[in-house]
Amino acid sequence: MNEAGDQARGVDPELVARLRRLVASGGRSATEVEHCDLCGAELAADHRHLLHLEERRILCACEPCVAFRSGEGPYRPTGSRLVWLERFDLPEDVWARLRIPIRLVFFMRSSSTGGVVGLYPSPAGATECELDLPAWEELVAVNPLLGDLDEDVEGLIVNRLAAADQYLIAPIDECYRLVGAVKASWEGISGGAAVERVVPTFLEELRGRAVVA
Repeated sequence: MNEAGDQARGVDPELVARLRRLVASGGRSATEVEHCDLCGAELAADHRHLLHLEERRILCACEPCVAFRSGEGPYRPTGSRLVWLERFDLPEDVWARLRIPIRLVFFMRSSSTGGVVGLYPSPAGATECELDLPAWEELVAVNPLLGDLDEDVEGLIVNRLAAADQYLIAPIDECYRLVGAVKASWEGISGGAAVERVVPTFLEELRGRAVVA
């Protein structure tokens, strides 16, 4: 994934810092104001983001910059769909062949690799996992809506830590925000009780804003 792969494995400190600021408003002081990374304008707390495709960076952006810079060179908006997938089917044998070492991951179509990559949270941030591509193709065959994943800017979040598996399509900044939330709360070797609390709370917040399919 070029720089994307480097960041996924080692995590860009600038990206991690930004994601940690995105995790929760409780981590931001009342006087802290974020600014557009492109023009410097002050931003609301719920501002939009742009993805720099070549550098694999997520940029805070004001509405005018989103409107004028989207599609200009490497800039793309980070997706807008939030779809909670109630009828998603992930057969156990397909999951086993995807070889994801933990039960929380997001998948995205990458223009730089020309394929699909899986990224899962770790104490170091987002860690990339090589996929068994035939297994992914089987998953798409069972769930055809995955063929419509918008390249680079949205992903499929899979949470198999809960009593009932959870699946949703989310903008890529929300996928990385989940990784940042897990990293910020990680304790010890396994993540600790804080991670067990953070993931359900985070996904429930996304579910409240999602459409159900």
